[in-house]
Amino acid sequence: MSRLDRIGFADEPLPLLGIAAWSGTGKTTLLEALLPRLAERGLQVAVIKHAHHEFEVDRPGKDSHRLRQAGAAPMLVASRRRVALMYETPGQEEPELPELIDLLRPRRPDLVLVEGFKAWPLPKLELHRPELGKPLLAPQDPWVRAVASPAPLALPAAVEGLDLNDHQALADWVAAWPARWPRGARPGTEVSP
Repeated sequence: MSRLDRIGFADEPLPLLGIAAWSGTGKTTLLEALLPRLAERGLQVAVIKHAHHEFEVDRPGKDSHRLRQAGAAPMLVASRRRVALMYETPGQEEPELPELIDLLRPRRPDLVLVEGFKAWPLPKLELHRPELGKPLLAPQDPWVRAVASPAPLALPAAVEGLDLNDHQALADWVAAWPARWPRGARPGTEVSP
């Protein structure tokens, strides 16, 4: 067991919260509903999203694509309204989460929500839909702090149950997370306010 597996991101100054669920549970849909509510509370929230497949940010034929294909590593594109940093990660099965967090650090977000990366040792809000027939992650994952589901579930003692359909209550819970950091950054710890 590595040090990261034991303590996770306890030394990380940026509050992190994973949004973990099986595919088809509605992680992105929920984040779309929560992000405006969190912004209304004055929180600047960054999101790291894991993609399970190859994806392109730019299109073939565009200057940035041509320069990246020619060997620019990394390729940074900037305008008045948007900045995009692109680089290849050959030989990596999956991006390293600490490196992605470092990319966000200069923006100083109040909270970083991490969609996907469910195997990483970081505190998580699990989304669960029983109708998908997938098992709960919480009983096997000491990093799950709360489970949001459309119906009440039997959960481990330190795991809070939330209503997946109550976006206001979920936004309240997520908005309170930075105040719980870093106390909640260790596995299996209770993080009540």
